[in-house]
Amino acid sequence: MTSPRIYLDYNATSPLREESKEAVVAALELIGNASSVHGFGREARRCVEAAREAVGDLVGASPAEVVFTSGATEANNLALGAVGDRRLLTSAIEHPSVLEAADAVRLPVDADGLVDLTALEALLERCEGQAFVSVMLANNETGVIQPIAEIAALVKAAGGLLHCDAVQAVGRLPVDMAGLGVDYLSLSSHKLGGPKGAGALIARAGAPLTAQQRGGGQERRLRAGTENVAAIAGFGAACRAVGADFAESAVLQGWRDRFEERLLATAPETRIFGREASRLANTSCFAHPFLPAETQLIGLDLAGIAVSSGSACSSGKVSASHVLLAMGVEPALAGSALRVSLGWNSREADLDCFLEAWGRLYKANTEQRRAS
Repeated sequence: MTSPRIYLDYNATSPLREESKEAVVAALELIGNASSVHGFGREARRCVEAAREAVGDLVGASPAEVVFTSGATEANNLALGAVGDRRLLTSAIEHPSVLEAADAVRLPVDADGLVDLTALEALLERCEGQAFVSVMLANNETGVIQPIAEIAALVKAAGGLLHCDAVQAVGRLPVDMAGLGVDYLSLSSHKLGGPKGAGALIARAGAPLTAQQRGGGQERRLRAGTENVAAIAGFGAACRAVGADFAESAVLQGWRDRFEERLLATAPETRIFGREASRLANTSCFAHPFLPAETQLIGLDLAGIAVSSGSACSSGKVSASHVLLAMGVEPALAGSALRVSLGWNSREADLDCFLEAWGRLYKANTEQRRAS
């Protein structure tokens, strides 16, 4: 009997939407280089610019503010390249593409993973108008949503600049760049159901930006290199497919909440992280003190169920999450954490299958502990 194949790792990457697949295939038929002035080139350019408009529309930005990149990691690095002589402040729970991109002062977070605004305000005052702050909108591991508009107000009052990694939030929450008050916003195609290999940095008009990849005039000389027209087209199609209808999120939240209630009923010792904070509707991050993450991942994979132990950007390693450690979670428990994340093609029955398989692992572990 073949095990079911159940995908519960949307925060790592989303399955490709049909609309994106069709856009990619159509763009692959285009012959021209989007920088060429002849008809073939202009046709490719129209494809890129249509996608640029779709990306901007999704976050309330002008197409002229959209810089296409190879993904969110490059977008984050491009944004942080604008730090210059300013002092960089980042939260301790940022994605590695922010934490490892530049030296920074780490902002502490509370037990729910929310940035300490009092500490931020004190650090901004010491920066004397020369702060560059980078805080994500929603955490990739816990789903906890940061109060970015409040953070932006503090940063602006102090004369600073604010970058926001919105990779996990866009498509799951209404995101308006002007409403948030940020100067830079990073996006990723494959988190939305678009293809891998495309992303964007939205840079507010007038915000300083320095090319990190040089050698050509593409993207207004802010990102050299021939555009990946097919991936960009798929990115634009994913943005259009997501649109402004977030009814799906309400459904996912209901599924997620019932899932967590059943999980706690099965194993009351389980700890759910960020549960008291506002979270993405699709994300549940939890740990059981007697079930190491690696044991769970292997057992669930054998049952045909794909989940994650945290960020997908750690070379396949299973280790204690820096996000949970920053939240004050003890290392042993942080090393047991799993993340279940849902998306556009999920079914509530997928969670039922997870709970059945996980329950077997929990029961076997409990019996083994009693026997020993």
